[in-house]
Amino acid sequence: MWTRSLFSPKTDIDKGTYVTLSLISVVIILALWCLLTYGGITPKDFLAAPHEVVAAGIKRIANMSLFEHMGASLVVILSGFILASIFAVPIGILMGSFRAVQALIEPITGFMRYIPVSALIPLLILWVGIGVEQKIMVIFLGTFFQQLILISDVSARISKDLIDCAYTLGADRRRVVTRVLVPACMPGVMDNLRVTMGWAWTYLVVAELVAADTGLGYMILNAMRGLFTDVILLGVFTIGILGLITDFFFKWARRRLLPWSADF
Repeated sequence: MWTRSLFSPKTDIDKGTYVTLSLISVVIILALWCLLTYGGITPKDFLAAPHEVVAAGIKRIANMSLFEHMGASLVVILSGFILASIFAVPIGILMGSFRAVQALIEPITGFMRYIPVSALIPLLILWVGIGVEQKIMVIFLGTFFQQLILISDVSARISKDLIDCAYTLGADRRRVVTRVLVPACMPGVMDNLRVTMGWAWTYLVVAELVAADTGLGYMILNAMRGLFTDVILLGVFTIGILGLITDFFFKWARRRLLPWSADF
C-alpha cells in the first residue's frame, strides 16, 4: 500500500519521505565514488578520492582563493543573466501575445538560438575585447535567445478567453496587458528563468575559456592542464552548490512574489 501511493502519478508524498529519498540518492552516488577510488578501480589521475577533494577545498578556503574564484564567476553569471532577463522577459511576452512582434523577432531568434556560443567567442573578442565584458556577453548570448522562445511560449499559452473577459469588464488595452496578461505570464516566466539560470551556469567554463585569470571555470581549466582531478572536482561541486542555491532562490521568489499562482 505504501509503495503504491509512493509511485502513483501526481500523488503527493510527505516531506519526511521526500527528504529521505533525496538523501538516499546522495548516499548512493557517494558510495559509488568511494568504491571506485578507495577500491582501486580507477587510477588517481582519473578520479580523485573524496578526502582529496575535501583537502583541496580546505586549502583554497584557507588562502581565500576559492572565494576569489567564486566572486569572479558570480559577477559574470549574474551580470549576463540579469542583462539577458531584462530584455528577454518583456520582449518574450510581446512575442507570444502580438503576432506582429512575433513576425519581426522570431526569425532572428530561431536562427541565433541554434548557434553555439563558443563559435561566437572570436567575434566577441574582436568586438568587446578579452575582459570581463566578453565573458558577460557569452552568458548573455547563451541565455537571451533561449529565454525569448520559452517566455513567448508561456505568453502564447495564456487563454484568449481571459483577455476577452477583461475587455468585457471594461478594461482598455493597457490595463489588459499590465493587469491581466503580465500577471498571468509571470509564474511561467519565473519557471523559465529558473531553467535558463541553470543553462547560464553551464556556459561558465566557456565564458572563462579565453584570457581569464580568475573564476571557477578558469580554476577547472587550469587544473585540467596538470591533471589535478581533486581541484577539477572541487570546482565542479562548487558550481553545483552555487547552482542549487540559485535554484532554491527562484523557488522561494516564486512563492513570495507570485501568491496568485496556485501551482508551486
